Amino acid sequence: MAMRFTVTLLHILSLTFFIIFPTSLSQSNQFCDASLPSSKLLIKGGTVVNAHHQQIADVYIEDGIIVAVNPTIPVGDEVTVIDATGKFVMPGGIDPHTHLDFEFMETATIDDFFSGQAAALAGGTTMHIDFVIPLKGSLTAGFEAYEKKASKSCMDYGFHMAITKWDETVSREMEIMVKEKGINSFKFFMAYKGALMINDELLLEGFKKCKSLGALAMVHAENGDAVYEGQKKMIELGITGPEGHALSRPAVLEGEATARAIRLADFVNTPLYVVHVMSIDAMEEIANARKSGQRVIGEPVASGLALDESWLWHPDFETAAKYVMSPPIRKQGHDKALQAALSKGVLQLVGTDHCAFNSTQKALGIDDFRKIPNGVNGIEERMHMVWDIMVESGQMTVTDYVRVTSTECARIFNIYPRKGAILPGSDADIIILNPNSSFEITAKSHHSKLDTNVYEGRKGKGKIEVTIAGGKIVWENNELKVAPGTGRYIKMPPFSYLFDGIDKKDAFYLNSLQAPVKRAKSST
Repeated sequence: MAMRFTVTLLHILSLTFFIIFPTSLSQSNQFCDASLPSSKLLIKGGTVVNAHHQQIADVYIEDGIIVAVNPTIPVGDEVTVIDATGKFVMPGGIDPHTHLDFEFMETATIDDFFSGQAAALAGGTTMHIDFVIPLKGSLTAGFEAYEKKASKSCMDYGFHMAITKWDETVSREMEIMVKEKGINSFKFFMAYKGALMINDELLLEGFKKCKSLGALAMVHAENGDAVYEGQKKMIELGITGPEGHALSRPAVLEGEATARAIRLADFVNTPLYVVHVMSIDAMEEIANARKSGQRVIGEPVASGLALDESWLWHPDFETAAKYVMSPPIRKQGHDKALQAALSKGVLQLVGTDHCAFNSTQKALGIDDFRKIPNGVNGIEERMHMVWDIMVESGQMTVTDYVRVTSTECARIFNIYPRKGAILPGSDADIIILNPNSSFEITAKSHHSKLDTNVYEGRKGKGKIEVTIAGGKIVWENNELKVAPGTGRYIKMPPFSYLFDGIDKKDAFYLNSLQAPVKRAKSST
C-alpha cells in the first residue's frame, strides 16, 4: 500500500521546515527538513550541456536565475558552492505529459500536485505540463478546478487543456485560455468512447480554432469506435484479464487514428502533436508526414521505450494490471523501433503520461479489463530511463539527451530559453548527473504515493545526484527538500516556432487554386 504521511509545517523565524512522520516503514527515502537555502549558488567545474553545445564551465546563480556561465567564476564566501567536477550539468527535465489528481474511470490518480511533483524533482524533472479536463464541457470551470488542485505544488508547471465537446461557448473559452490563462495547447481524445472521445467534425472545428489562436493541437490517437468493438469481442471470447486490454486495441488502430489526425491537420494546415506514440504503426505515419514537410511532433513515453506487452500476460493479476495504459505497451520490437526513431529525430521529445493508480484501484477491473484504470508511473523515472536506454547504449549523445528531455519541450511550448537551457537569464532549473554512479528503481524507494512501479528492479548507470529548481537545491545526497505551495504556474504564449511560415503556405494554396473560374452566363 502507498505510505501515508502526517505533514507539519513549522515557521520559525525566517526558516520553513518540512517535516514528515511516516506511518509505514516500507518506504526508505523520506522527505527531509527543507530550510531556505542561499539565494546565490555556484556550480563549479562540471560539463555544462545544452542541446547544441557542451563545455566545462562554472554556472553562477542568483535569486533563481542563471547569471553567468563561464570557465572560471570567482565568488565570495556567501555563495554556496557545488563541486560538479567529472559530472554533467544539464537543464532540468520538462515532462510534457502528466496527469496528477486526475479523476478518471470511477477513481482519481493517487499522485496529487505535491506528491507527483516531489517525485519528479527526485528524478531530475523540474517542470511538467499537466492536462486540464473540462467540467461538464466547461473549460473555465475545469481551469479553476485545476488551479485549486495545483495550490499544493512544489515546482513549476504548466497546463494543456482537453476539448471534450464543441459549441460557441467552448470556442470563446479557448480564446480566453490562450489570451488570458497562458494555455497554448489543446488535446483531443480520439479514444474513450462515451467519455472523452470526440468525432472528426469536432476535431476539424478544434483544429481550425487552434490554428487561428496559434495554439498547438494535440491528439490521443486511437480509433475509439474500433477499440469499443475490440473490447466487446474480447469479452465475448471470455478474455477478461489485462491481456484483453492489449488485444482489444491493437497497433493498427493507433496507426489509423494517427494517420487520420495527420491528414486532417494537413487539410486545415495547422501543426499537430501526437501524444504517447506507442507503436511502429503510429511512428511511421509521423515519419512519412514529416518527410513531406508537415509540422507533426511525435512524443514517445518512457514506458513505450523501455517495456513490452508480455507483462500483461503475467499470471498474477496485480502484476499484470499495473502495466495497463492506453495506447497499450506494445509487443517486443516496437520499443526498439521507437528508440531508433527518437535517436534519428523522427520523434522529438519524451514524456511519461504519468497517470498513477495503485493496486487497489487497478483491482476495480479484476473481473473485466475494461474497468482497470488506465495509467502507469514515470514522472520520477523518465530522466534515468532515457539516459540508460539511449545514452548508455550509444544511441544518443549527451546534447541530444538534453534536447529530448528538456529543450525541445520548451521550444514546442514556447518557453525557451527561459526553460530548457543553461544560459544567462534562464531559470535556474538544473540537474547534476554523475555518469559513473548507478541507480536502481523500486517501489519502496520511489517518492510517488504509488505502491507499485512498472520499472521495478531496473538498474542502470548515470544517476542524478543534485536537482536545483528555481535556484534552490531540492534534491541532494538522496534527500528531498520540498514544501507544498512553493511551485509556480508558468504561462505559455501562443505561436511557437511550429507556426512559422503557416501563413505563407496558406497564401501559396490560395494562389494555386485557379478558382473560382469565371464562366460566361448562358444566353438562354
